[in-house]
Amino acid sequence: MNGLNGIGLVVEDRRSEPTEWGNALPILHEIRHGLRRLNETDEPTLIDLHALPFGPGDEERLLALLGRGEVEAKIDALGPTRVWESAFPGVWLVDHRNAEDERLALHIEISRVPEILGSQSEDIADAIVRLDARIADHTGAL
Repeated sequence: MNGLNGIGLVVEDRRSEPTEWGNALPILHEIRHGLRRLNETDEPTLIDLHALPFGPGDEERLLALLGRGEVEAKIDALGPTRVWESAFPGVWLVDHRNAEDERLALHIEISRVPEILGSQSEDIADAIVRLDARIADHTGAL
């Protein structure tokens, strides 16, 4: 006789219910502090969600609580990056992915405009040089 025959065994399938570790509410508090800081000192805040110990349900719950705003942008550079405004102005989500569409990073950026959407100083300097060349090429044609 096997000693395990008399032991009752119950198998629970939790795959249908996402695991929530309770991180959505603390992050909402951090976002609130970031909004206050942005409003009072114009200092941005970055929260790296990819680095937090999220259960699948935590991310879904947080995104649902943040909602969607009116602005969304897509950037194609070494893979797609999606930026969208939450339902709260100044709270942006930035989802960086590689060429295979695997998530590399997910950030909440609390700022007036997400940094990734701003032009870099080097790019602006290059734009001046290229525009000067275009103007010089077409000056005689006008």
